[in-house]
Amino acid sequence: MSHETHTIRFNRVCPILRIFDEAKAREFYVDFLGFSVDWEHRFGENYPLYMQVSRGGLVLHLSGHHGDATPGSTVFVETLRVEAYQRELAARDYTYMKPGVEPLPWGLQMEVTDPFGNRIRFCERLETESA
Repeated sequence: MSHETHTIRFNRVCPILRIFDEAKAREFYVDFLGFSVDWEHRFGENYPLYMQVSRGGLVLHLSGHHGDATPGSTVFVETLRVEAYQRELAARDYTYMKPGVEPLPWGLQMEVTDPFGNRIRFCERLETESA
């Protein structure tokens, strides 16, 4: 039996985050974080929304469907220019979130929490950290 070496490659990670209110989700992800809505889907009239938002290479799926995801999840996102992103968010003066950047042993990190308890940790790795 021969063993072939195959390289496994994952092209994109796309976390699914549970949402409960479409207007609040749009206000947070589009108006505050600056994501674009790529597409929206419903199985029919009066069904929950499932949509994709993206920005700068980060793609998220937001789902109103029970069972798609667990509220209160955390997504860790390696980020470039996290301090510039923090200044951009601060300038929007969003009522419910005023994130700062925290220096941690693994990098500069800014955490935001959406209206549904999901957290996104945007982290710029330190140059001195080994891979």
